[in-house]
Amino acid sequence: MKFEIRPYLTTDLDAIYDICLQTSDNGGDGSKLFQDSKLIGQYYAAPYVVLEPELCFVVTNNDKVCGYILGCKDSAHFSQRCEKVWFPALRKQYALPDSSDSSLNALVIKRIHSGIEVRHEYQNYPAHLHINLLPETQGHGIGRKMTEVFINKLKALDVPALHLEVSKTNSAAISFYNKMGFEVIHEFNDSIGFAMVLDNTSNE
Repeated sequence: MKFEIRPYLTTDLDAIYDICLQTSDNGGDGSKLFQDSKLIGQYYAAPYVVLEPELCFVVTNNDKVCGYILGCKDSAHFSQRCEKVWFPALRKQYALPDSSDSSLNALVIKRIHSGIEVRHEYQNYPAHLHINLLPETQGHGIGRKMTEVFINKLKALDVPALHLEVSKTNSAAISFYNKMGFEVIHEFNDSIGFAMVLDNTSNE
């Protein structure tokens, strides 16, 4: 295996959709949970690579994309941009499901219709990220290296802090972010909010 981390290219988009789907069930393959294979990526991946590609990186194994990290500098601004240029077309494509439908497929569509919520708990941590790795990429320290690349990019852009949110049932992700130095800033009903203040003095 030969892993390489590099900036996202537009030709990586299909792979981004695939990886988002294959890791959507708490890190496992969620293909059976969605009627449209691109649905989960329409919310959690594609808007980032389209609107802020400079903050998107992929890892390849022998030139095949097998993981990614992506995010935004300012979550509030990103949410506003998605409302203007990303979600309108998707809301026409995906009809709002019945309120009683609690499937993951319905949940993602409901989130597309409600937009990206920027919780007030994160107001001092404007950036956020998503990282997903296929099983072949895990256990090699790639996740740590990719997170460091992403954080260094934020520092270069003078971003003061970042946050992320993890399902309480995703024990592997919780352990990973604790080891990376993220701090728990809030526990929600079904998820945990992590944050990190960035030291930008090295860039001055």
